[in-house]
Amino acid sequence: MSTPFDILGLGCVAVDDLIYVPHYPAADSKVRVQHRERQPGGITATALAAATRMGARCQYAGALGFDDLSEYSICEMGKAAIGLDHLCRHQDARPYHSAIVVDEQRKTRTIFFDRPALTGAFPNWPAAEVIRSAKALFVDYLGAEGMLRATKIALEAGIPVVGDIEIVPDEDSLRTLAGLVNHLIVSSEFAQEWTGAASPSEAVRALWSSQRQTVIVTCGADGCWYLDGTRYSAPVHQPACRVDVVDTTGCGDVFHGAYAAGLAEGLDVTERIRLASAAAALKATRRGGQSGIPSRAEVEAMRP
Repeated sequence: MSTPFDILGLGCVAVDDLIYVPHYPAADSKVRVQHRERQPGGITATALAAATRMGARCQYAGALGFDDLSEYSICEMGKAAIGLDHLCRHQDARPYHSAIVVDEQRKTRTIFFDRPALTGAFPNWPAAEVIRSAKALFVDYLGAEGMLRATKIALEAGIPVVGDIEIVPDEDSLRTLAGLVNHLIVSSEFAQEWTGAASPSEAVRALWSSQRQTVIVTCGADGCWYLDGTRYSAPVHQPACRVDVVDTTGCGDVFHGAYAAGLAEGLDVTERIRLASAAAALKATRRGGQSGIPSRAEVEAMRP
């Protein structure tokens, strides 16, 4: 029997091998590795891990296989208290596998990844009643056909859909998905590339539509711009929490997860964004992606 849950996620799971160096090397040079470690990652998996740390009950219902990386991911999601009652197992499915080089001097990271042929949402999975059991659905761009099906079922049932679309939609199902997501959160770099807008606030306007409830464009240390049609007629700026940055790996995913948790909890838009901003800022003070996710108590102590 499945357990009750708040947030259902269907998308990207990754295994991240992080390499910390004093500075990112130039071509044909050598640099000494200061530290290396393996961590669970991925847009959806990290967002769900962050949401659980904020107090939400989460389930993952995407596709994973039977290989070592899939088994590692399943084990780590279990440790993060992400439910797997509706996990889809398929022999051809795999998580992403990424090598992330963290520049300790500039506090930046460069990601090298392998994309498996089958990953993310699986067509016709999970059952419609599982989707309708969620308080919020979390989607990304992997497995667009399955994501689109789940999104339509959720919206027809009045369930909000939080989405992270990191690539410019170039296929019909992904374009339709991007248009339907009613809580869209994307980075400023991507938003401006997608829309051609000259600034984050202009990108918010360009991404807004009557089908949206909230559009948020995140800007790292410059905070975020957002528009919620129920409260505002123009984009609003939320400053970032000021912290000493150590590692930005996973900050965007943590923002998404904390926002989704606040949405499922019933917080209003300003409180959801403050919660997400504080969670992402605290994560930036710690190494790693999921290992750096703060607790709800820590977030509440610094929430702006």
